[in-house]
Amino acid sequence: METINTTIIDYQHYLTATEIAVIEHEASIMETREAAGIEALKVVQAHRGWISDESLFAISDMLVMPIAQLEGVATFYNLIYRQPVGQYVIHLCDSIACHLTGVDSVLVAIKQHLNIEYGQTTADGKFTLLSNACLGSCDKAPTMMIGTEHYQYLSPEIAVDILQKLLAKGEVNG
Repeated sequence: METINTTIIDYQHYLTATEIAVIEHEASIMETREAAGIEALKVVQAHRGWISDESLFAISDMLVMPIAQLEGVATFYNLIYRQPVGQYVIHLCDSIACHLTGVDSVLVAIKQHLNIEYGQTTADGKFTLLSNACLGSCDKAPTMMIGTEHYQYLSPEIAVDILQKLLAKGEVNG
C-alpha cells in the first residue's frame, strides 16, 4: 500500500472560501468535527472532481483529525475518488443479481465501446469505468449508476445508447 506524505497543508490557503464555509456548516451540526469527515470529502470532491493527497491534508487540518483516520474514511467509501476520474463515472453493479441477469455482456459492450477496462478513463477524459459491489436495484438488474442517475434493466445495446446520449448531451446528472 502506498504511504501518504506527511506534509501539513494549511487548509485556509488550500481550500476555497466556499468549501470552508460548507465544511464549517457540516462540522457545526455534527457531534464532533471528525464526524464531518465524509461530508468534507464530498464537498471538496464536488468542487475538484477527486480527493488529492493535498485535499486530504487540508481537510485533516481543518477538522483537526488524524490523516490516517480521514484516509480510512476516503478509501472506505467507493464514491470518494482518490485519483482523477472522467467527467462521467460509470459504476457498474457487480452483485450476484446483476451477474444472473447478464451484466457480463453489458460490461463487454461498455468496455468495447469505450476501449477501456475497469479502473480506466477514456483518452478524452469523458468516462471512467468502475465496478460497484451493489447499487441496491437487485429487482431491476442489471444496473449502473452515472452521477446520481441509476440505469436499470440494462442490455448491451441500452448501455451503449446511454453512453452515446450522455456524450451528445454534454452534461451529467448529479
